[in-house]
Amino acid sequence: MKVLIFPKLKVLAGAALVCLLTLSLVIYPKQGVDAAVAGLKVFWDIVLPSLLPFFVLSEIMLGMGIVHFIGVLLEPLMRPLFNVPGVGAFALSMGLAAGYPMDAVITGKFRKSGLCTKVEGERLLSFTNTADPLFIFGAVAVGMFGRPELGVVLALAHYIASFTVGIVFKFYRKEKHLPAEPASDIHQAGLMTRAVRALFKARREDGRPLGRLMGDAVKESMSTLLMIGGFIMLFSVIVKMLTVFGFLGILNPLLGGILKIFNIDPHMVHSVFYGILEIDLGTMAASKAAAPLLDKVMIASWIIAWSGLCVHGQVASVIHDTDIRMAPYFAARLLHGIFAAGYTWLLLGPVSPVFMPLAQGYSLGKVLNPLNRIIFSGKQLLIITGILLVCSLGIHYSRRYRIVFTKGNKSSAVQR
Repeated sequence: MKVLIFPKLKVLAGAALVCLLTLSLVIYPKQGVDAAVAGLKVFWDIVLPSLLPFFVLSEIMLGMGIVHFIGVLLEPLMRPLFNVPGVGAFALSMGLAAGYPMDAVITGKFRKSGLCTKVEGERLLSFTNTADPLFIFGAVAVGMFGRPELGVVLALAHYIASFTVGIVFKFYRKEKHLPAEPASDIHQAGLMTRAVRALFKARREDGRPLGRLMGDAVKESMSTLLMIGGFIMLFSVIVKMLTVFGFLGILNPLLGGILKIFNIDPHMVHSVFYGILEIDLGTMAASKAAAPLLDKVMIASWIIAWSGLCVHGQVASVIHDTDIRMAPYFAARLLHGIFAAGYTWLLLGPVSPVFMPLAQGYSLGKVLNPLNRIIFSGKQLLIITGILLVCSLGIHYSRRYRIVFTKGNKSSAVQR
């Protein structure tokens, strides 16, 4: 009987919350409609045009076998560093370039295609779920704080914290990796040869003509994006209704007590409340709070890493038909937020006299329009993927050759 109590309470709580939300829309229809329109505007003006090209291209690259090709080349880097397959670097690159929830969409496709195990998918979600640089530099640093140099601080703290989480989750349910190909073939064939084989094999198994592949890519991408747009509108309404009904006043003492433990100004309670629910509202509230700059930037960094329940809902929706669980993802977001806030304190505190003069020269100038966002994100994707490929190939060939020192201070490279 005790085992059945919790599921029943969860169902009752969910039903009660839905009824309250419906009732609130009946009582405050104008506020609900205004919030929904604001959410739709964000989706239509920013999310849809910025993410659609990357969604479509990722579908086509998967069908053409390009992702499989890249995955083999990046295996020497991703496996020892994060204990995930090489294709994980594609999710990492796309997540860094395009932001939430691009990585979750790609990870879900990897799991469906058998490119990663359940545990590897959970590891991937733990550290590839990042904000894109344009949001950090343009929207937050310039648009909200009016301090371009803070973009460098927030970005460094965010991405270093993300990699830290990835290294931590490397040991999450660690198992021995079984190679996809026979060991003899792996040693006999070169890395590039295996990459080309993986490309042809994936293309052969997919088998769809290019026209159908492109059509399916557009259809699936639009379906996913419309679902994301619905989440943005829904959470915009939820946040508005919670504010109207005064839920913040109820949570004030609890959130204020938590902030005091970390010696953070209690005026940041509003931003924490909004940030738990939605990333844009939270960072905006943090930038306008009557608190010291260090506290405001630390909370903004925590919110960006946590990403808000709105993004969590989007991630849950795109992986719902896989066996990847949300609990590890949720724990990773908590860790990411703690690490990001800690690194922000470090960059603005102890190392600020050294670091901040280097960041002063940075200026984005303005928040970029959708076309410029696509161009900027595309460049970021190419640069990040290029860096990862160089690192991976360097690791691979450094293992195949070793330097032997002989008399006369001469050295030679010997293949292993």
